[in-house]
Amino acid sequence: MTPRITVAVAGRVLTQLRRDHRTMVMLLFLPTLLMSLLWWMFKDSPGFVFDRIGPGLLALFPFFIMFLVTSITTLRERSGGTLERLLSMPMGKLDFLFGYAIAFGVMAALQSVVAVAVSVGLLGMDVVGPVWLLTLVAVADAVLGTALGLFVSAFAQTEFQAVQFMPLVVVPQMLLCGLLVPREQLPPFLEAISNVLPLSYAVDAMQELLRTTDTGEVWRNLAIVAGFAVAGLALGAATLRRRTA
Repeated sequence: MTPRITVAVAGRVLTQLRRDHRTMVMLLFLPTLLMSLLWWMFKDSPGFVFDRIGPGLLALFPFFIMFLVTSITTLRERSGGTLERLLSMPMGKLDFLFGYAIAFGVMAALQSVVAVAVSVGLLGMDVVGPVWLLTLVAVADAVLGTALGLFVSAFAQTEFQAVQFMPLVVVPQMLLCGLLVPREQLPPFLEAISNVLPLSYAVDAMQELLRTTDTGEVWRNLAIVAGFAVAGLALGAATLRRRTA
């Protein structure tokens, strides 16, 4: 991997995103809109449910949005022949993948800053831990979605097939991550599955910030999420194809 080439790939992707106004709006503001809708739904409920599930959804929304956008964007590069032309140049697969990860990581950072600022500053989400760490966890979740999106795009031949990976990759993690039922209350088999799903640790980190200022467990969960993201990029490099079949 060559740093200069990787940065050039990231710059190219950011330029493309800047010209695609609809994707830019979705990346930057859709999590904020969803959090605002959630607040509106529960603002009159007893116990203010938003404070209990909001931090977990700050982990979920960036994850699935970045997963969807990245998998479709990468598939377009491959099906249009752009990836084949790029890889015929002095550029390796890791340059391509890490360039994409950097570009979407920048977008993830902007997305998370906006979502956390609105959720905490305007919607009144009560977080005991440091807000900057809440933002960092949200960024890590988005990068994880990017890495998994890059990985699964290798197995899709059309954009519709890329979308079909959502129920396979995202929905089980959403159901088992502890948002709906605490993970320790799941049946033993489902709890064992939950323990190997990366989104579970992202939600654990968010919920830990909701109730304590002790960040040791948060950093442990954050490291696990980061490890899954790196593993996703490595698997993406191993499975990346120049063109669709």
